[in-house]
Amino acid sequence: VKQANETIAGLLKQKPAAGSKEEKDLAAKVTSSVRGFLDIEQLGKRAMVDNWSKLSKTQQDQFSKLLRELIEDNYIRGLRANLTYEVEYVGESTDKDGNTIVQTKIKTQRKGRPYTIGVDYVLVKESDKLRAFDVKTDGVGLVENYRTMFNKIMAKDGFDGLIAKMKKKQGEQKT
Repeated sequence: VKQANETIAGLLKQKPAAGSKEEKDLAAKVTSSVRGFLDIEQLGKRAMVDNWSKLSKTQQDQFSKLLRELIEDNYIRGLRANLTYEVEYVGESTDKDGNTIVQTKIKTQRKGRPYTIGVDYVLVKESDKLRAFDVKTDGVGLVENYRTMFNKIMAKDGFDGLIAKMKKKQGEQKT
């Protein structure tokens, strides 16, 4: 977790000119680092657990690809953000399912005042390395948030509605 955080943070703190070749190269490095650390397919499957088996393989692939692009685009947007923070590694434990939990505190500022955010990374062993499939900020996880949101959209608008909303969000992120 520490190595991945330091690599991604180091990349995100670089400030190439917007639209430059350097920025595109940096975005590719960030994307590669995110893919190496965050198992977005696992995150997506767990978030869609109530509907995953109802989807065709084509739908599953379409969903996973779009979710990966959305999450990676979000990291890339961080290239242009002012990221001033310090990560404190608090501890490591194992949950009831055998997943490794790495607890951190992100120390930053909000409105000029010190501000601390608890961030826990939930990791699963994949071959010879650990990869995160969930990130919990102040106790609330991405998987849980996405599951609630995806279930609500699927119940109302079905799979096509979910994909349409994700594509709309992707278009908004790129502008």
